[in-house]
Amino acid sequence: MRLIRIAIASLNTKVGALDAHVGRIVRFARLMADEGVTVGCFPEQTIGGYPAEDLVQWDAFVAAQWRALESIARATGDVPTVLALGLTAGWDGHLYNAAAVLHRGTILGLVPKEKLPTYGVFYEARTLSRGAPGLALDIAGVPLGDHIFSFDFGTLAVDVCEDAWTPDGPMRRRCFSGAEIVVNLSASPYRVGIDSTRREMLATRSSDNRAVLLYANQVGSQDGLVFDGGGLVFESGRLILAAPRFQEGLWHCVVDLDRTRRLRREDTTWRSDATAYLRDSPRVPVIASHASTGDRSDLPYPAPPSAGGFFLPADVAPSRSPRDLLLDELIDVLSLGVADYFRKAASFSGIGIALSGGRDSLLTLLIAWLAARRADVEPDRSKIDIRAFYMPSRFSLDETRQAAYTICEEIGVPLIELPIDDAFDTETGATRSMLAGQEPDSITMQNMQARIRAARMWNWANSANALFLQTGDMSEKAVGYTTIGGDLEGALSPIANVPKTVVIALLERLHLRFGLRAIRMTLDTEPGPELAADQTAENELMPFEILDACLHLYAGEKLSPDELANVLPALFPAVPATTLRAWAERFVTLFTRSIYKWVQAPLSLHVGTLDLERERALQIPVVHDSDWEHDPPEMP
Repeated sequence: MRLIRIAIASLNTKVGALDAHVGRIVRFARLMADEGVTVGCFPEQTIGGYPAEDLVQWDAFVAAQWRALESIARATGDVPTVLALGLTAGWDGHLYNAAAVLHRGTILGLVPKEKLPTYGVFYEARTLSRGAPGLALDIAGVPLGDHIFSFDFGTLAVDVCEDAWTPDGPMRRRCFSGAEIVVNLSASPYRVGIDSTRREMLATRSSDNRAVLLYANQVGSQDGLVFDGGGLVFESGRLILAAPRFQEGLWHCVVDLDRTRRLRREDTTWRSDATAYLRDSPRVPVIASHASTGDRSDLPYPAPPSAGGFFLPADVAPSRSPRDLLLDELIDVLSLGVADYFRKAASFSGIGIALSGGRDSLLTLLIAWLAARRADVEPDRSKIDIRAFYMPSRFSLDETRQAAYTICEEIGVPLIELPIDDAFDTETGATRSMLAGQEPDSITMQNMQARIRAARMWNWANSANALFLQTGDMSEKAVGYTTIGGDLEGALSPIANVPKTVVIALLERLHLRFGLRAIRMTLDTEPGPELAADQTAENELMPFEILDACLHLYAGEKLSPDELANVLPALFPAVPATTLRAWAERFVTLFTRSIYKWVQAPLSLHVGTLDLERERALQIPVVHDSDWEHDPPEMP
C-alpha cells in the first residue's frame, strides 16, 4: 500500500492582502505538517486574492506576489508537506494565473492555467496569457510551464480551476504521462445548483483519468462574487472527502495510491487511450523532488466511504428537501456576501436599511441580521451594528408600518420613524415652480418620495460612516420598476439578482426557520411601493410568476419576443393567450427601456446564472434598437 494523507485548505482571501495571506498560508502549512499531511493544496490565486482583475497590470502587484511566494518557501523549509498554491506570475510580456508547487523550502515549479474563461463573470483572457502543452519557461531559475512532479510517494499534477471543467484540459495528458494525483486550485463563485454540477464534473474527470483528484476552492466574497468553498477529494470517481461549504478551514483524508495504479491496470480503455497518447505525443516533463515527504508508516487504511460499509451506501434520509436546501444555501450565500463586504471594505461602522414593511426591504434586513450573527460567531470579524429607518408618507399603509416595527422588535434592531410628507410637499412645490406652474406628472410624484428617502439614507450613511444597503429585487429592476436616485440607491445590493418569486420563497423559508411573526404579516399584505393610493405592483406590472417566467425566458434563455409569447400559454394555461402575449410584449419593452437604469445600480451579489449587472454579467448595449425583434418591413 502507498498510503498518503492529502489536505484541502479553504481560505477566505482579500485581493491585495498579501501579508495576511502569507501568514495564513504558513500557519495552515504548519497545521498540515502537524497532521501528517503529505500533499496540501490551497485555492487559486491564494497569494494575491481573486479576482484581481486589472490590478495585475501593476508590475508592483505581480512582483510582490513573487516575493511572497519566496517568503512562504523560506518559512516552510522544515515542512515535509508538498504544498500547492496559486499566484499571478509574470514572464516577459505575459502574465499567468499559475499554480506553484513547493516542497521543503524549494519552489519546484509553476504550472500556468490553460483554459481562461471569458464568459459570465469571468474576464481572465483580458489580462492573462494561456498555458499550453509543451510550454517551458523560466522565472528566476524556477521552471514555469507544462510539468508534473515526482516525490517519494508518487507523481503529482497541478492545474487551475477551469482546466478541470473540460475533458480536453491538461489533466488527461498529465495523467497519461504518469500523474496519479491531480490538484485543482479553484476560485469558483457560487451559482444556484453549482455544487451538484461541480461534483458530477469532478467525479467524471477523476474517473476518466483514473486519478485521485483534489479540488480546493476559495471561500468568502470579493466585491459581488461569493465563493462557497467546499473542497472535494475523488479517487477514480468515488467521493472520498467533501469539506463543509461557506467556511474557512482545513480538511484531510487518507488515500491509497496503489489502488489508483491497480485500477489503471484493470481499465483496458484507459490503458489503450494512454498508449495511443504516448505513441503520438511527447510525455509531459517531470520535475523531481528528492527530499522526504515525511513518515507515512502509521497512516490508517481509508475507512469505508459510508456507514453502509464497503458494499452498501449509508441509509440516511435527507434532512431537508432539495427546495429547502437551495433556499438555505441562498441565505448562506447572501449573508456571507454582506458580512464579507462589510469586513473587507473596512470602511463602515454599521449597516443601514430603509425599511418599508414590504417584502424586499424585509428580506434585505434579515440578510443583514444573519450577516451580523455570522460576524458574532466567527473569529476575526468585526461586530455589525444595524439601523433601520421607516419613512412613511400619506400613502403608507398601517399593515406595513406594523410589520416594520414588529420585525425590528423581534430581531433587536433599532427603528427610527421619519415621515416624509413635509419634504414631499416642499419638493412638489419646487418642481411645480420649475415647470412654470404646471403640475408634476404622477410618476414624478412617486419618484420624488423615493428620492427623498434615498437622500436621507445617504446623508445618514455619510455621517454615520455606514453601509447603506439597496433593497430592490431582480424582477422589478429588470423592468425599471425602480427610481434612479431613489430606491435604486445604495452602496451594496444584496438581492438585486434574486427574482421576486424567490424573494417570497426565501421569506417563507426564514419564517419556517426562525418563526418571526413579522414575515407572515408582510406576506399577508399586497406587494406594492406605496407611492400612490391603492397601488399594487402586480396590477401595475403583471403577476410576479409570469414576470419571472418572462425574465428567465427572454434574458436567460434568449428567446425572441415572439417565441416568448408562444411559450407562455403552455406554462400558464389558465391565462388567456392574448393576455400573455400582451404581458410578454410589455416585459420586453420595459426590459429594453430599463437597461439605462440598471447599469447605474450599485454593486450586487451574484447568485444565479442570470445576473443584471452590466460590468460582470449581462452585457447589453444601453442604447440599441429593437428592429431585430420583428420581421423586416416589405420593401416597395
